[in-house]
Parts: sequence; C-alpha cells; structure tokens
Amino acid sequence: MTLKKASILAFAILLLDQITKLYIKTNFTLHESVHVFGLEWFQIYFIENEGMAWGTKIPGDYGKLILTLFRIVAVFGITYWLWDSCRKKASKYLIVAIALILAGAFGNIIDSVFYGVIFDHSNGQVASLFSEQPYGTWFHGKVVDMIYFPLFEGYLPDWLPIWGGKFFRFFNAVFNIADTAISTGVGILIVFNKKAFPPKKEELMED
Repeated sequence: MTLKKASILAFAILLLDQITKLYIKTNFTLHESVHVFGLEWFQIYFIENEGMAWGTKIPGDYGKLILTLFRIVAVFGITYWLWDSCRKKASKYLIVAIALILAGAFGNIIDSVFYGVIFDHSNGQVASLFSEQPYGTWFHGKVVDMIYFPLFEGYLPDWLPIWGGKFFRFFNAVFNIADTAISTGVGILIVFNKKAFPPKKEELMED
C-alpha cells in the first residue's frame, strides 16, 4: 500500500471524525441524547472528555497540558512509523492499522488543542463556533464523545459474589470516530499479527 493511499485513508477518517464532532458540538447540549432508529442500545449521547480513555485524567494543574503534548509527540512518532512502513513496502495490514491509529490520534488532538478556544461551553446551551467567550485555552480543549452502546443494563442476580444485586451496564463507554479508528487499528495488529508482521526472509531461511 502506498503512502498516498494510506494518507487518503487517514484523512478521510479524520474528516469524518471532525464533521461528527462539529455537528454534535453545535447541535447538542451537554448530556443530551437521542436514540438512533428508536433503539435503546444505540444512542448519540454528547459528553466531553477532559482526559484519556474512560475519562482517566492526569492529576495536577498541568495534567491536561502534559497529556496533549504527549499526544502530539506520539502523532509525530506514528507518522514516521507510517512513512517508514510504506517506504519498506510493509504488509497492507500493518499500513492500514497505522493509518487508522494515526487518524484517531490526530482527531482527538485537534479537540484538545483547538476546541477550548473556538467554542463556548455546552452546559445548558448549544455551543457556538468561533465564540468570543471560549470555554478554555489553547491545549486545554475537551474531547467530544457521542457514540454510546448500552447493550444491557439492569441489576445483577443476588447470588453473584461481590457484584450481586448491584446495577450493571454493558457497554458504558461513550466514544467517537477517532476512538473507533484507534481501537480498530490496534485490533488489526492483534488479530492479524502474523500478517501485519510477517517473518523476514532471513528468518524463513533459518527455519
């Protein structure tokens, strides 16, 4: 797979990610939700994530800044990995996976770097783009999440140890297109590991 094709794939995913986020941010108030096709287990549910996956945060006044800077450094590393893999004519599985991960990482970086200064807040109101009263500062934007699949929710049987009788929801994570791209890319590397990293000719000769 050529670098041009991989770049087009990454850009298309990045564009889709940002279009969905801009739509949600300018049409939904925070914690507003709608059921897709009337399904209880498929919802568009608008939340904002200040930290990493599952809402995890780096503590301290500079935690958000450290996280954003780390993401930027990681994107440079992933970009080089993609370029180097294409140059070496690596497996298509590997190149597609890297392109997906790069697009996802870049998508969430855009939120973190820019959204705090181009939007006002979404608490009880629909945010305005290029607001004169932004909700944050550079590198301190919140990541927009909206895809929600609560496939099951209810109380667990009392006979279960530890969790018996407690309320349980599966799947309770809210994510976005960028997160989906990253997860898919990582999934490809795990499931198709042997195809993504085929043995080199020298290793085959030794075997």
